Amino acid sequence: MEPDRPILLWLRRDLRLQDNPALAAAVATGRSVIPVFIRPGKHEIGGASTWWRDQSLAALARDLKAKGSRLILRTGPAEKVLPALAAETAATALAFNQTLEPGQIATDQAVMRVLGAHRVEIIERRGNRLHDPWLVKTKAGGPFKVFTPFWRTLSADYRPPARHNAPKAIHVPKRWPKSEYLADWQVTAKWASGFGEEWTPGEAGAAARLNRLLRTAKDYPAERNRPDHEGTSRLSPHLAWGEISVHEIWRRLDKKLGKDALPFLRQLGWRDFNSHLLYHFPKLPTEPWSAKFARFPFQRDAKGLRAWQRGLTGYPIVDAGMRQLWTTGWMHNRVRMIVASFLVKDQLIDWRKGEAWFRDTLVDADLAQNAANWQWVAGSGADAAPYFRVFNPIGQSRRFDPDGAYIRRWVPELATLDGRAIHAPWEADVTVKGYPAPILDHAEARERALAAYEKIK
Repeated sequence: MEPDRPILLWLRRDLRLQDNPALAAAVATGRSVIPVFIRPGKHEIGGASTWWRDQSLAALARDLKAKGSRLILRTGPAEKVLPALAAETAATALAFNQTLEPGQIATDQAVMRVLGAHRVEIIERRGNRLHDPWLVKTKAGGPFKVFTPFWRTLSADYRPPARHNAPKAIHVPKRWPKSEYLADWQVTAKWASGFGEEWTPGEAGAAARLNRLLRTAKDYPAERNRPDHEGTSRLSPHLAWGEISVHEIWRRLDKKLGKDALPFLRQLGWRDFNSHLLYHFPKLPTEPWSAKFARFPFQRDAKGLRAWQRGLTGYPIVDAGMRQLWTTGWMHNRVRMIVASFLVKDQLIDWRKGEAWFRDTLVDADLAQNAANWQWVAGSGADAAPYFRVFNPIGQSRRFDPDGAYIRRWVPELATLDGRAIHAPWEADVTVKGYPAPILDHAEARERALAAYEKIK
């Protein structure tokens, strides 16, 4: 009898069966497949992401069980866990999809080096992105630093690859290796108890979000900046964990809407642009893209940072956003820009403090998106907003939440105020019991920020 020579399927941020290149490649060999997820350490990701990951793994395990397979869980450095698992199972191949985070690239290289020494075949496939950052280049042959020409090049050349349908069945090994228990991993962040009311992690939840987007995408350009409306896709955490293929989103939208899909497809382009930046500038999460910002006179203000984190700045739209984040693990994109600008420019607090808070509290936390977007708002990043663009939280609130519905939902202390007073109660001479006065004057803070910028110009 021929010995069982299984393939290890190393899953990371690709927790799906549909349109999963590495899974398709493994199944196509006709050999048995052992899906495995490795937790590098107990605290390698933020609390909100940990909640999402564990819920998504539970959903994936159910989906695999329906195919007659199962999910193996292990903890430890991948370059140690995978060789040990290969020896334990007599696996002769490893299939996985690429990731582009700097630390993960180093891990992948270490894994391939160790397994190669043991003559384990490597089956590597492209990750969940539209482009390979080493192939899309400027006319001068370098990486892109500005979004518009990047998007023009990418959108002109991109064609969705052929879909990899979810396998009807997955061959299983004669003997399964031992697995850790997901219940032992699930240490829920103390604030995440209500996340389940807001989200359905897993491939089915992602498909439902895409189907909703297909029904509403024509309204996306007009609605996406309104936090008081359900005008965005909310696909970001599903994309962050690879529960849906970015190519499948493109295919479905393009097929149904044609040119009308472009506003949303452009947002997928921004996602790729940010991963492009991180690949070519691996220090993006920790160092300013623009070197002059290394000299920026940020202030140490623990009290102000805490007020911002807790949604107690006295600026209703800022506080609404921060409370939405704490309660749901997500914040509307327009409000993300407002609260980020408030922290970095009004409060003069280092953008890295905000990036770290978002990384811990967002269910869609993604290293490239988080770092690039914070640097964009701070003015220190590639193709960043000019530093003198300081979001006025009152003007933004009146423009994008005109009736105050978003504020009323997340800042219930202000629920009885009318649409005139709710954006800036102090301007209407209204004092609300239990709600703080503004921690700063925006006009004065703006001038202080511009003066600080002049010092580094």
